[in-house]
Amino acid sequence: TLGFGMTTPATVAGKVFLIIYGLFGCAGTILFFNLFLERIISLLAFIMKACHERQLRRSGLLPPNFRRGPAMTGVGGLVGWKPSVYHVMLILGIFAITLSCCASAMYTAVEGWNYVDSLYYCFVTFSTIGFGDLVSSQNAAYQNQGLYRFGNFIFILMGVCCIYSLFNVISIVIKQILNWVLKKFECRCCPKCHKSSTRLGRRNAITPGARLRRHNISMDADGQYDSDTEGRRLSGEMISMRDLTASNKVSLAILQKQLSETANGYPRNVCINTRQNGFSAGVGALAIMNNRLAETSDSR
Repeated sequence: TLGFGMTTPATVAGKVFLIIYGLFGCAGTILFFNLFLERIISLLAFIMKACHERQLRRSGLLPPNFRRGPAMTGVGGLVGWKPSVYHVMLILGIFAITLSCCASAMYTAVEGWNYVDSLYYCFVTFSTIGFGDLVSSQNAAYQNQGLYRFGNFIFILMGVCCIYSLFNVISIVIKQILNWVLKKFECRCCPKCHKSSTRLGRRNAITPGARLRRHNISMDADGQYDSDTEGRRLSGEMISMRDLTASNKVSLAILQKQLSETANGYPRNVCINTRQNGFSAGVGALAIMNNRLAETSDSR
């Protein structure tokens, strides 16, 4: 998908062959990039988890003889732990910059470009834009031509894989920022929706400080409120077990599932945040990132 345009098919048969070959070739290339992304993210996750485990051991939160295994899954510091998207993005960014700087030094020495043009060529090539204004290996002869072309191939292959992985991480961060912005502006322009959502949120709900608020309301007002219309109960009214179970059915189901998994000794490692932020249904590269990395929260 670089598309420099320096070599193109000239005959009808060549163009038809390019369409058929490109259909399977581009699909195989995307598969290769996804496999590379999965391996590089797994490697980074393993290294960062080892560093996190060492940090916990130094701080005294882990025993000195701690070993990975099913017997030690109850340790609070490592249950469901995944590396942060920001940390992975920083590591991939540093690696991409280092690779581009090394490749630019080679192009400056061999092609005769200045260093800024070489960096520009690296970004255009590694990101598969492929303008074609600067193309390497176009001279008739080079010193150590075979070695240079092999190095050029390695740099382009590694650069495209690295930039592809970096772009996927950045896309997840951008989606997290957009979700945060949309959540901040949600229903602020519509007071009616905001009022209805507030009423539904406190209807038959037991929240911290609710008993104190109900007590203050009963002291200030003499009238009685209907629990079905106003979503409030009297300060002296007792809630039945049936109402409690009905209003907290989802919470009780989740609690029962967690207790069952903990008792059986195989708690799920899937982070709850990945099911709440709307990205768990991604395919391809997004699904890989969601499974391998910890999703960023609104507070980060």
